[in-house]
Amino acid sequence: MRRDLCDGVGVARLLNATLVLPKFEVAAYWNESSGFADVFDVDYFISQMNGYVKVVKELPPEFPSKEPHHVDCSKRKGQFDYIESVLPSLLEHHYISITPAMSQRRDRYPQYAKAALCQACYNALRLAEPVEEKAKKLLEAIPKPFLSLHLRFEPDMVAYSQCEYQGLSTASLEAIEAARVDRKPWTGELAKIWRKRGKCPLTPRETALIFQALHIPTNTNIYLAAGDGLMEMEGFTSVYTNVVTKSSFLSSDDFSNMHGNTKAALDYYVSINSDSYVATFFGNMDKMVAAMRAFNGKQRTLFLSRRAFAEFTYNGLKGKELNQALWKAHRDDFVMGRGSALSDCFCEFKL
Repeated sequence: MRRDLCDGVGVARLLNATLVLPKFEVAAYWNESSGFADVFDVDYFISQMNGYVKVVKELPPEFPSKEPHHVDCSKRKGQFDYIESVLPSLLEHHYISITPAMSQRRDRYPQYAKAALCQACYNALRLAEPVEEKAKKLLEAIPKPFLSLHLRFEPDMVAYSQCEYQGLSTASLEAIEAARVDRKPWTGELAKIWRKRGKCPLTPRETALIFQALHIPTNTNIYLAAGDGLMEMEGFTSVYTNVVTKSSFLSSDDFSNMHGNTKAALDYYVSINSDSYVATFFGNMDKMVAAMRAFNGKQRTLFLSRRAFAEFTYNGLKGKELNQALWKAHRDDFVMGRGSALSDCFCEFKL
């Protein structure tokens, strides 16, 4: 969500357009209908973007059509040019919505568009006051020092990966199968190639194994930044016992009445302020958290290598040999306390 909002600001600046306050997709993932103001401070966002991009809460009344003309850029490849490809539609229809190009290179934006995008990502997007207060209380309640772990092993995540796993519980296998729909798992040699490319999420047990290879003490305070439905967690918590979640500190009523977007916002806030951040995947949240941590000088960030783990286990490494190989694979990033997500980051300055 934060990534798309930042992209929207960058594209609006490229096109010299006014940005209408975005509306979140209903039930896209969280099965809810929270709005921008439920998560972010609207007035602060608009004021902070002043001078970069004009932002309005609603479409001006003089517009005859309340539905935008949609421009889908998601399948465009190569050096996609918004001005060349999208500006004509904006000039013709005056009100458009955009699905950003997946292959866009933000580092190739002109400086004025980069500045707008960076201002949105790192200064303008502040949590709404009720959400931020809740996040601050949650952060204060977590035992210090602590490591924030973003672990992804939900049924839909595994089903989408098209990977198969041995040794899972019957309940986990049934949940994965129910989520697969038409995404059948790879088999045979294709499954091996897929896994060795690092496409398969790490299980909680595999995550604990890598933690041990990195000599992370088993009594480390760990905040689990994750959504509902994580499977096989006993594979991790049987080794690392000081694990807490949002629900550990929030009342059951407060937690059950909370929007999914708000829960994700709490995880984001805790993760950017944690002493260390470790992710088992490299998804949108991980990229945004790593970038914000680096921007704020908190660079103890690590992404566990699924590719290295698959390569070593397929080569038959076990026990001490496997631990040594995993240590060498992660050593530089782990010891230096740096993530691997920011090689092309251009927001390296305070605005």
